[in-house]
Amino acid sequence: MIRKARLEDAESIQKLINNFAKQDLMLARSLNEIYENIRDFWIFEEAGNIYGCCALHILGWQGLAELKSFAVSEQKQNKGIGRKLISKALDEAKDFSVKKIFVLTYKPEYFKTIGFNELDKNELPQKIWAECCNCPKFPDCEEIALIKEV
Repeated sequence: MIRKARLEDAESIQKLINNFAKQDLMLARSLNEIYENIRDFWIFEEAGNIYGCCALHILGWQGLAELKSFAVSEQKQNKGIGRKLISKALDEAKDFSVKKIFVLTYKPEYFKTIGFNELDKNELPQKIWAECCNCPKFPDCEEIALIKEV
């Protein structure tokens, strides 16, 4: 079942995300950051366990939002869960009149298959880089930027 995250999901979301972060496949997230942004998250839950998540973070200006913290556990990959999570986030973006969604990822091929197009990171508004400046990989980040019109 895909649903909006609740406070009691925060630790499971962090565990899922940071499992991939340890493999250098995505950026780690602190528990505090997840709690502060819990309303951004969609999760995939089955039998009381969380196997997938993604967050839609609305930035406001120019109708822009970011899809972030997207993860599906290895045992549940290739079953359409990721696409369903992203679909929920895209539907929610439409409800908020978001015009474009971007993602920063180490796996651009996946996002290209669902209609995202590669973008030079320098084309993203400077305010976005405020979060990047706090990342331990900054300024040598190898994430690829992609964008999709909603």
